[in-house]
Amino acid sequence: MERDVATEPRQRMSKSERHRQLLDTARELIRDEGTDTFTLGRLAERARVTKPLVYDHFGDRAGVLAELYREFESRQRETLEEALRGSAPDLAAVSKLVAGAYIDCCLAEGRELADVVAALAGSATLAQVRQEAEDEYLSMCRTALEPLSGPLDTASLAAIVGAGDALARRALDGSIDADRARATLTQLVAALCRENTQDARTTER
Repeated sequence: MERDVATEPRQRMSKSERHRQLLDTARELIRDEGTDTFTLGRLAERARVTKPLVYDHFGDRAGVLAELYREFESRQRETLEEALRGSAPDLAAVSKLVAGAYIDCCLAEGRELADVVAALAGSATLAQVRQEAEDEYLSMCRTALEPLSGPLDTASLAAIVGAGDALARRALDGSIDADRARATLTQLVAALCRENTQDARTTER
């Protein structure tokens, strides 16, 4: 039976503080129960606020999921930027940093990220949100790798994300360890870049 949260005392917060609290609570709820049963009503109950307040912040369920994913992508870009700061201009070293940042950020986000990504795939609007965020991340990868490899095509960049997601899922469920996931993605990134370099040299001839 749901509590009548409207009659319960509610901690006074600024709108930005409340928004942050609701997002944090949404992450906890998804971590505990997944996205299949996730609703704004359940979020309101867990956060001990009224449903209209939650709707005012997000509009609908998709709004919450989109914000959670944007936050993840923002942290992922920050992680990559920090890893690359001051890195040596060496393909092996940069490949390792790109791969490590991707896997480490996915692991830090935990299972709730995988559930949010799965939910994003079921909506055209949310899929667009994911694509836009992914494109921004891959633009950073391109900037870091192309000085060492030459121009990278879209397929090569997409392969980094696809493999990174698959390896991170395996590391999260324990079927491989995190070091193996990082090493495998590093090998893939370096191989794609080396192949691109060889193709460019062949074309020049």
